[in-house]
Amino acid sequence: MITILHNPRCSKSREGLNVLENSGKDFEVIKYLDEPISEEELKNIIALLKIKPIELVRKNEAIWKSDFKGKPLTDAQIIKAMVTHPKLIERPIVINGKKAVIGRPSQNILDILK
Repeated sequence: MITILHNPRCSKSREGLNVLENSGKDFEVIKYLDEPISEEELKNIIALLKIKPIELVRKNEAIWKSDFKGKPLTDAQIIKAMVTHPKLIERPIVINGKKAVIGRPSQNILDILK
């Protein structure tokens, strides 16, 4: 099952949702601001993305700038920050089995729909 971690207020996330809708494939939408992601789920997503936790952080968010920017943080602390403040998570994230991508640009999503 394909899953999209979606924020309806984000234009890039809406673009990603549109790609999935036009694909004709079944998918599940998780509005991660309404349905919080656990630390374990986020660790799994980061592993699927094959990135470091800091690469998933939206560094222009006010909460990042005020509370975290410039501080020496471990991966675990960064993950905890994203779980506590889900607005910090880059979006959209699309997961298809053992593959995942950040849908920026939305064309990235096409790579895992095959």
